[in-house]
Amino acid sequence: MASTQELNIGQKLNEGKTKQIFEIVDQPGLVLVQSKDQITAGNAVRKDQMEGKAAIANKTTSCVFGLLQESGIKTAFVRQHSDTAFVAAHCEMIPIEWVCRRVATGSFLKRNPGVKEGYRFSPLKMEIFFKDDANNDPQWSEEQLLEAKFCLAGLDIGRCEVDIMSRSTVAIFEILEKAWATQNCTLVDMKIEFGVNVKTQEIVLADVIDNDSWRLWPSGDRSQQKDKQVYRDLKEVTPEAMQMVKRNFEWVSERVKLLLESEANGRVVVLMGSTSDLAHCEKIKKACSSYGIPCVLRVTSAHKGPDETLRIKAEYEGDGIPTVFVAVAGRSNGLGPVMSGNTAYPVINCPPITPDWGSQDVWSSLRLPSGLGCSTILSPDAAAQFAAQIFGLTNHLVWCKLRASMLNTWVGLKVADKKLQACSL
Repeated sequence: MASTQELNIGQKLNEGKTKQIFEIVDQPGLVLVQSKDQITAGNAVRKDQMEGKAAIANKTTSCVFGLLQESGIKTAFVRQHSDTAFVAAHCEMIPIEWVCRRVATGSFLKRNPGVKEGYRFSPLKMEIFFKDDANNDPQWSEEQLLEAKFCLAGLDIGRCEVDIMSRSTVAIFEILEKAWATQNCTLVDMKIEFGVNVKTQEIVLADVIDNDSWRLWPSGDRSQQKDKQVYRDLKEVTPEAMQMVKRNFEWVSERVKLLLESEANGRVVVLMGSTSDLAHCEKIKKACSSYGIPCVLRVTSAHKGPDETLRIKAEYEGDGIPTVFVAVAGRSNGLGPVMSGNTAYPVINCPPITPDWGSQDVWSSLRLPSGLGCSTILSPDAAAQFAAQIFGLTNHLVWCKLRASMLNTWVGLKVADKKLQACSL
């Protein structure tokens, strides 16, 4: 444990096939997750030592959780501590593996004879497995999970919690699927686990996500698979075969870093007719920043200085950076329509509606001459979201933030409903 000298490591809390969990004495609520060099298959019926696997697995997990947290997914991950360990929130683990499938393969084919390998699930296929090594992790239904009446860290696992885990699994898969697609890799299926944070009693993505957790097919080609299935398929475990497996794991750990990067860029340029609209525009800018999109604020009037408006437009068209223009103009909005009629870039009207003439003023944004395609969105947050959806078509990091935001909105409603029902009883 030389790599953990700067932490006050306490007792071992748990040990699995590929990792150990230690308490951190002077940091209550946190644990150290230490990876091992062991690789297993078939509930450890086959197990071998693979030198360097701990570092590879830890690197992969840290990058994956970094991407998910940057997107907005709630996880137990706190920070990478060393080459082979990371710090996480202490969770009581829910003894369920959530398996999400895009492509039919592996055990699914054995359990569903007649389905051909490669069958594509749209929507995703969800499966639940109870973690019980003695019985080979039997498949469960949602009803069995509900009837188990688990209580972990003081939280009863009921319908609300099961629904949250189910929805979260789909969102997590879709985020990672989108990210891996940038590397021309098909995320075929994956398994994840959730825990209950002992301090907050909140369900979070926990455990690890590494190359043991999924199937990855470069170019969608099973023969090029880079995941643990290569190890499972070995007829004989030889030093040469283990080197091949290790090279595949290293291939994944190197490319997983690229999932945190994006070659696509873009910006939002907010044009306001007057600085009296600055507060409205600042809301747009703040919302853009939550999606990682740069936002520039400019002042120009299409009525009072159309030549300057078109000059500013040309300035942002001339450097090749993909741009969405947002026109903020009250009263008679000429700004958005003039921009839309003179640029091929998207234009969004976001007029600040006032209580006196707002109901009349909004028509200048809605009733446009033919040949103009600017949309009108009254909410500053929604205008930024729409711009993010445009950029999300080519920027997976923006798309991932949007997908996580959808999940978090849904979870917020689910939790609010649960609390309201509890108050009504």
